[in-house]
Amino acid sequence: MPEPEHGAEPEASVEEHLARVLAAVSPLPAFPQPLMDALGLAVAEDVEATSPLPGFDAAAMDGYAVRAVDVAHAGDPDPAVLPVVGEVAAGRATLTATAPGTAVRIMTGGRMPVGTDTVVPQEWTDRGAAQVRISRSPEPGQHVRLRGEDVEPGDLLVEEGTVLGPRHLGLLAAAGRAAVRVRPRPRVVVLSTGSELREVGSQLGHDSVFDANSFLLAAAARRAGALAYRVGIVPDDPRAFTEALSDQLVRADLVVTTGGIGEGDHDVVKEALEGGRAARSGALPGEVHFGSVALQPGRPQGLGQVGEDRVPLLALPGNPVAAYVSCEVFVLPAIRRLMGVVPYARPTVRARLTHGVQVRAGRRQYLRAEHAEEHGVARVTPLQGRGSHLVGDLAAANALVVVPEETTHVEAGQAVDVLLLDQEAW
Repeated sequence: MPEPEHGAEPEASVEEHLARVLAAVSPLPAFPQPLMDALGLAVAEDVEATSPLPGFDAAAMDGYAVRAVDVAHAGDPDPAVLPVVGEVAAGRATLTATAPGTAVRIMTGGRMPVGTDTVVPQEWTDRGAAQVRISRSPEPGQHVRLRGEDVEPGDLLVEEGTVLGPRHLGLLAAAGRAAVRVRPRPRVVVLSTGSELREVGSQLGHDSVFDANSFLLAAAARRAGALAYRVGIVPDDPRAFTEALSDQLVRADLVVTTGGIGEGDHDVVKEALEGGRAARSGALPGEVHFGSVALQPGRPQGLGQVGEDRVPLLALPGNPVAAYVSCEVFVLPAIRRLMGVVPYARPTVRARLTHGVQVRAGRRQYLRAEHAEEHGVARVTPLQGRGSHLVGDLAAANALVVVPEETTHVEAGQAVDVLLLDQEAW
């Protein structure tokens, strides 16, 4: 790791800074939500079954409910002949019991009458109405969905922390749960800073650029499950930044800023918030710490809490690739912690490099790359550009190759750790 400059704090490792980020946020309070509104959210309780599924013995197909012993010797030359004493359809079980030696016409999902234990498929019969001729003998209990064979009372339906998908909602509905306790989607406010920035669709000046970062980060937050609010551009003016930030805190569980955290004269976020400057001026309570993290791109980082409610704030670099890598490594885990979803960090997979790369030692490198699998072998191709402003390469990438701090060269064919960027859940 590089030696710190005289008087400067040493660079934090990625793990150290991530631990600080996660310590600065807490899972949001849970509350009951109707099932459809809970889709995509993390359940905040273990949900156990209070009744069996199915709730009663039911026919698994259309046919005749009988006692297996009454048709045990049925065959094509010598069919069993039973009187049909009634009919049961799903949800219309008017006949609840029957005597030995009889048959009941039954439809799929119909409740098995007491005294029957087996369903003879209608294809094995002459489909008689007053009496039925059965030409094939079923096994005892065949074609019957038994009470509780899927779920018994006390069974765990959904474990705390599970992100609810369609199949979970179907199970909860089948178990009779109209609502479930979940943690809400965190509200993430994204602010881009920089007097050189212009809104997309406006006219560019000779020294201005379009604001891409706020779209990039807000989209990443939304994809992670948050409610993302993209705020208009904030110029390089500390008072304007503080006012814009203060206005947004009322709707924020997390604030993400981009730009203005370097060592220059117009780094507005650092100028406004470092060391509690906004708090000392009476403009905004809280304090944000700025420092260096041993990763590239994304070395400068800021972290703190602002406002009366101490809303967590993550300050990211202004270069788009650095901002995106910082979002992957720090912001997305914070969002997942707010939602109560684990693991917080995206797991890595292994893949083989298609060609070697040379990197600078001392910082963990995140290289844009294309990942593909062919014939069961995962390979990853680093893209050529490494500048933190190259959004074309970023858009073309579907992965990040993670190169450890002590590594300077990785040979072609060597297995490396890879973050797969297009996985929405992990």
